[in-house]
Amino acid sequence: MEHRLLFKDYNAALKQNKLLGLKCEACGDVAGQPGMACRKCGSTDLSIIELKGLGVIQSFTVMNVAPEGMEARVPYIVVLVELNEGPWIMGNLSGLSPLDANMDIIGKRVTMQQTVPVSDKYSGGEVCGPVFALAAS
Repeated sequence: MEHRLLFKDYNAALKQNKLLGLKCEACGDVAGQPGMACRKCGSTDLSIIELKGLGVIQSFTVMNVAPEGMEARVPYIVVLVELNEGPWIMGNLSGLSPLDANMDIIGKRVTMQQTVPVSDKYSGGEVCGPVFALAAS
């Protein structure tokens, strides 16, 4: 069994502001992260697709205590986004002060704007994470 999408390739695409996912050819389910088999049906017949980075905020938290090595970034908002293609992914939210984050942002549409390095002191090298912004109403 081989990985269709390796983490290093997923991360390299994020560094170019591209969000990759995997589509199961057996059942059509879409995953927003690397994996060896479909999380829904277990098939290994997966294809790499580029996700649009559009979705809806399902949950969020304000980070006031950062991992060691990332203290300069706090506070910041982490959102859980349900992408239009189906998978849920986490990323940062820009354009809104963490002091203004409240339950009103749940259900708001977002778009992926860019990526940022999210490595901390203990990570095995630089990795990237998506940054979302509220979509224009």
